[in-house]
Parts: sequence; structure tokens; C-alpha cells
Amino acid sequence: MEECNKAKAEKGVMRWIDDRFPATRMWQNHLSRYYAPKNFNFWYCFGSLALLVLVNQILTGIWLAMSFNPSAEGAFASIEYIMRDVEWGWLIRHMHTTGASAFFIVVYLHMFRGLLYGSYKAPRELVWIFGMSIYLVLMAEAFMGYLLPWGQMSYWGAQVITSLFSAIPGLGPDLAQWIRGDYLISGITLNRFFALHVIALPIVILALVVLHIIALHEVGSNNPDGIDIQQHKGGAGVPLDGIPFHPYYTVKDLVGVAIFLFVFCVVVFYFPEGSGYFIEKSNFEPANPLQTPDHIAPVWYFTPFYAILRAITFSVFGLEAKFLGIMFMGGAIAVLFVLPWLDRSPVRSMRYKGWMSKAMLLLFVVSFVLLGILGVLPSTAGRTMLAQVCTFVYFAFFLLMPIYTKLEKTKPLPSRVTG
Repeated sequence: MEECNKAKAEKGVMRWIDDRFPATRMWQNHLSRYYAPKNFNFWYCFGSLALLVLVNQILTGIWLAMSFNPSAEGAFASIEYIMRDVEWGWLIRHMHTTGASAFFIVVYLHMFRGLLYGSYKAPRELVWIFGMSIYLVLMAEAFMGYLLPWGQMSYWGAQVITSLFSAIPGLGPDLAQWIRGDYLISGITLNRFFALHVIALPIVILALVVLHIIALHEVGSNNPDGIDIQQHKGGAGVPLDGIPFHPYYTVKDLVGVAIFLFVFCVVVFYFPEGSGYFIEKSNFEPANPLQTPDHIAPVWYFTPFYAILRAITFSVFGLEAKFLGIMFMGGAIAVLFVLPWLDRSPVRSMRYKGWMSKAMLLLFVVSFVLLGILGVLPSTAGRTMLAQVCTFVYFAFFLLMPIYTKLEKTKPLPSRVTG
């Protein structure tokens, strides 16, 4: 009898909430009655993992902000205070620094899945654009946070990146000074980067994530076959090749979450510095404007684009190499936004595309990885030449896509999704 009364009370509470807020409808539209293709594979767990890491970054970031001093005089010392004196501060900081790298790893794999299965093609163009917007703002968020430890590499890395804007003809020097808030990186820069890192950019990222999910659930999820499951429905209007996202994929995602957390915890507890890639060795020294490190390189998730920047060593039409490098670096990100209109293939998934698309995707992945490696290493003549080749392959993948996707012969699509 008590259980019956309790169930009635709970229904009454939910009815009261639903009359004022669409809680049950949102649960049904986005989880229990959102039908996803039944042939999802492990590539489809990285979206939920990205959401998990985002929550980790927000929560640990709030805790770190409580003890951080955003000033040139106190920033480095406050990091040491967090690591040594704040209870569990070392763990929270390592979760945040490892989470930053984990975020980009998960996002890059999520983007690769989009390239692999054509998740950017109609009608999902807006889903892709929102996703690329998240990636762009995430890069800005990471760059702002990169300066906050106020270590040697943080200081000089930010100095190099912000000084690049001075190469823009005309307004460049004023733009660089406006970004820094001073003639050089200083406490003013640190303070404004802190405000952007902990308040402005996280709000933008959260808003874009909501828009990304809403747009995805409006048009439906893609699948490894690239087939629209709405074409075949049962008597109740339910897709024959679809299953409710909850509980089937929420449970399946928990397996991916468990594996991810195991690897994440191993890194946090045993390799938090990531051999100098997650936390640079130079960042254990306080920032010194009078002592330049032997080799300045950004953190690993920026290095492919940094390598593209350094690969441009020539001038064209009177434009300096430094400015051309900025244009190529910006273009490497901008071209991702127009990808849905570059692919002219009649099929979405790489399973049914021709050999040219598969070869170009393979070359693109290899060139991107090589650019990431080259961006970490000091520049030499041979490495610069290799970076130029990889830059050419990177842009060729996108700019030649309208040609090779239209010319190649594709495989026939099955009428229903396969395993």
C-alpha cells in the first residue's frame, strides 16, 4: 500500500512539473523515444565521452578557480599552493590538465568518425557546423587556459601566438596589442585570459553543445551505412532499423565510459605530465620575460596547425611569409566549415565510396599526424620540406574533394542498415 501511495505521489510531482516545464517530453524526445540506428559501433561513443570530459573540465575548473590568483605576481605561486597545500588540489589539477588533452583526443576521434561515415552531408550540415564551432571555441578556451599557469612555456608560447597577429597588414600591431592588453604578455593579459577562460568561453561552449544536440536529434543520427532509417517504418511509425537511445545506447555508452575512465585514471595517477606533452617541463619554472626557452612550441593539440604556420617560408604577391602562414593556418580550420558542400559523392559512408576517397582520407590522416609531430620538433630544412608536403596533402584532401568524389565509382547502397 505504501509503495502504491509513493508511486502516485511521484506521478503527481511529475505531472506538476510537466504542467510548468516539459521535463517528460524532453526525456522522451531526446532519450527514451529518440530512435537511433541499431548498427552503431564503438566510433559512436566519442560524442558522449566528449560530454563527460566537458563536465570534468567545468567542475575541476571551478574548484581550481577558487584557489587561483590571476596575477603575474601570484599565478605561479597559486599553482604551487594548489599542488602542495590545498586538500586534493594535486588531483583536481591533474584531472583538469589531463582532461584538456583527453578532450582534444576525444574530439579529434569524434571528428574522424564524421569524416569516415559522412556525418556532415545533408541534412546534417548544421550539426557539423555547430560541431566545428565547438571545436573552434574549444581551441580558444585551451589557448586562454594555456597561459594561466604562468610558467616559461605558457608565457613564451602565448607571446609567440599573440605576436602572429601583428603580421596582418595595417591593423596587425594594434590588434595584437588589443588582444594582449599591453605591449607584451603581462598581468593584464593573464587577468583577461582568466576571465575569458572561466566565464565567457565555457558559456559559449555549453550553448553550442545544446544547439549541436538539438540539431542532431531534429534530423536524426547518421550510421556506419549512411542510410536514413526513417525510410522504413513499422505500423506505429517507429523506424524498423532504429532502437530507443535509452536504455540501449546509454547502457552501451557506459562501457565506453568505464574504459575511458580506466585509461584516464592511469594517466592522472601515474603519468600526469604525459612525458612533457600534457604539462611541459618548462612550465615548472616561473615565467621569465628576460629568458627565452631554447625551443618554443605550443601544447600538442595545436601543433598540426603550428606546423602549417612554420611550413610557409615563402612570399607571394608581396605578402610576407609570416602573414601567409597565418592565412594557411586559419584556412586549415576554416575549410572544415565548408566540408558539407565540398563532398559531391552520392553516398555518405566511406564503406560505399570509391578507392580515391579512401586513399585521400588515409593520406589526410597521415599528414595530420605528421604535422602534429613536426609541430613539436625544432624546425630544420628537411622537416620544413616534409611539413610543406603534408600541408599540401591536408588542403588537397578538401580542395580536390569536389573532383574525386564526383568522378569515382561508388558501391550500391543496401536498402536497410547492415551490422
